[in-house]
Amino acid sequence: MKQLFDDVSFKCSRLVTKNYSTSFSLAVYMLSPSIRDAIYSIYGFVRFADEIVDSFHGFDKENLINDFEKEYYKAYNSGISLNPILNSFQQTVNQYNISDDLIQAFLKSMKMDLIKLDYNSKDEYEEYIYGSADVVGLMCLKVFVSGKEHKYEELKDEAMRLGSAFQKVNFLRDLRDDNLILNRNYFPGVDLNSFDENAKKAIINEIKEDFRIAYQGIVKLPIEAKFGVYTAYVYYKKLLKKLENTPCKEIGNARIRVSNYTKATLLAQSFVTYKLRLVE
Repeated sequence: MKQLFDDVSFKCSRLVTKNYSTSFSLAVYMLSPSIRDAIYSIYGFVRFADEIVDSFHGFDKENLINDFEKEYYKAYNSGISLNPILNSFQQTVNQYNISDDLIQAFLKSMKMDLIKLDYNSKDEYEEYIYGSADVVGLMCLKVFVSGKEHKYEELKDEAMRLGSAFQKVNFLRDLRDDNLILNRNYFPGVDLNSFDENAKKAIINEIKEDFRIAYQGIVKLPIEAKFGVYTAYVYYKKLLKKLENTPCKEIGNARIRVSNYTKATLLAQSFVTYKLRLVE
């Protein structure tokens, strides 16, 4: 039965999420069951594209990402794909009216990772973040508001700022690996050699402002989405605080993490805060 295949497809997207990101998976689990599968499908799609450009060394990455894009559009146009990740994603795109410009912007940023190593201007940096993170937040927002255009327009700016904050935290956390393994510098004018406390402070202040504005949107989210998004927000703010308290040389030598125990504590604290109606 087609329904069984579709169920398996969404389960595959959920499996991808759980294996690649325990933190994001935990946040998705805090969403209403009615929207979890759609968010898993978005994560599965963006994760596979990201893996192609970041991890599949020794393979023809350009050919792989182009094939991935072609197969997605075949799935979208026909309403089915034997690739379960694409099959689940195309259903979510159709159900929640996710516009193609978001998907094209995302794929453009992924392809930029194949050819561009340095982001030397603020415009280049912001364009990459828009495609790699902001639009992912907007795809999720489409699901959170059940495709309602007026609500989407009301919250889109804050959703983009949250996506930006998450991505910039990831850039800061992964500074060493991006520089030494992938030979990429995302922050304009900043690499391992020029990264000092002043550079770190400027980046962190920028992220804090993103979080400040993003929170204004979180409190307006529908009940089905609010706690899950708030959970992710709390986790990333904790990671940012840990990065802020870590000497810049240590950030350049190791990948900073939040322990599983701390994650569990944050979840409990977030739940209490949410239930006391302090998230408003």
